[in-house]
Amino acid sequence: MTEKKVQYFTDKEEAFVNLLIGIGISRTVAKVLVYLANIPEATSREIERGADLRQPEVSIAIQYLKEQGWIESRLKKTDSIGRPQNIISLSHPISEIIDRIQVEKETEIRKKIALTRKIKDYVG
Repeated sequence: MTEKKVQYFTDKEEAFVNLLIGIGISRTVAKVLVYLANIPEATSREIERGADLRQPEVSIAIQYLKEQGWIESRLKKTDSIGRPQNIISLSHPISEIIDRIQVEKETEIRKKIALTRKIKDYVG
């Protein structure tokens, strides 16, 4: 059996997760995103352990991140008999992903402001 180090969040990374949650990113997606931002690549199992999430949570977060185009995955054959492992990594630097999130959130805010102006027109 090979021994591999498991990464865990520092206080700074926990703060980063909390900031992402504060702007509306789900807790699981935020944790997976921050975990992958700090390592070149990981398996789902490594993400589970390092981000302190359950397997279904990781799967849902990975699916969302794939839909956004923020991660990529590749299959790696294992040394032993069995299924190949899915290796996951960010497809863009974390700074680009944060820029995309910012644009998305700013667009949401503009839409909400426009809706509140329409509401005022009905009331006023």
